[in-house]
Amino acid sequence: MQLNLDFKGRHVFIFGGTTGINFGIAQAFARQGASVTVASRKKENVELACKQLAELGGQVHGVCADVRDFEAVGRAFEEAVHNFGAIDVLVSGAAGNFLCEAKDMSSNGFRVVVDIDLVGSFHVLRQAYPHLKKPGASVINVTAPQSFVPMRYQVHACAAKAGVDQLTRVLALEWGGEGIRINSISPGPIEGTEGFRKLMAPTEKERAAAAAHVPLRCFGTLDDIANLALFLSSPYAGYISGALIPCDGGGAIESVKPALEGAGHASLLATR
Repeated sequence: MQLNLDFKGRHVFIFGGTTGINFGIAQAFARQGASVTVASRKKENVELACKQLAELGGQVHGVCADVRDFEAVGRAFEEAVHNFGAIDVLVSGAAGNFLCEAKDMSSNGFRVVVDIDLVGSFHVLRQAYPHLKKPGASVINVTAPQSFVPMRYQVHACAAKAGVDQLTRVLALEWGGEGIRINSISPGPIEGTEGFRKLMAPTEKERAAAAAHVPLRCFGTLDDIANLALFLSSPYAGYISGALIPCDGGGAIESVKPALEGAGHASLLATR
């Protein structure tokens, strides 16, 4: 059976959809004919993303909003729905991160990441709810291995992403009766992102060490995540909800092995 992933006539809203993994997802939906809305807090990123997405065909709209601003997020959804109608697919992927040991981290540093990743995700899902197609909407939270794999220098991200995965589970329970499916994608080391270059593999030595701890012995691509998002939003995933799905070449499984052996290992940081 050939998969039909045609999204013509469907409205896809991607928060954080102007760069990295989230922009890759936006490109995939645009290629499949969806009407795509992307949102980000930086006007220049929104404008550039819209220009590039428009070249792929279909309708594109961009809005500026910071996920930490509950009212601004609400206005972004109202504007998007005015343009393209109810939302068929929502991708929530805004994120922030940096490396720091907990003993050296300020309260503000911890709070910033939690506010963007966790509180921001709640803002997006809560404000989207009135505008989601019922039944039939697919919601995807882009999380990270930190949600279930403890990592050094990542106490803020681990706490925030664990919370996002619990948002996925709870809202899958609460909204499932209205025909809304909610799932999490947890990307592993994905090439072509700023986080990969800066946090995970800034040198060839670190790149080789990181690849050695992925069972498939290679890094993922933007298309790997985008294809999973397409599948989860398609009729072929119609009975999948509340799932937390790693797309990491088996990295999350491998990451526990060195700890059991008493050896160090390269953190498989999620990248945006």
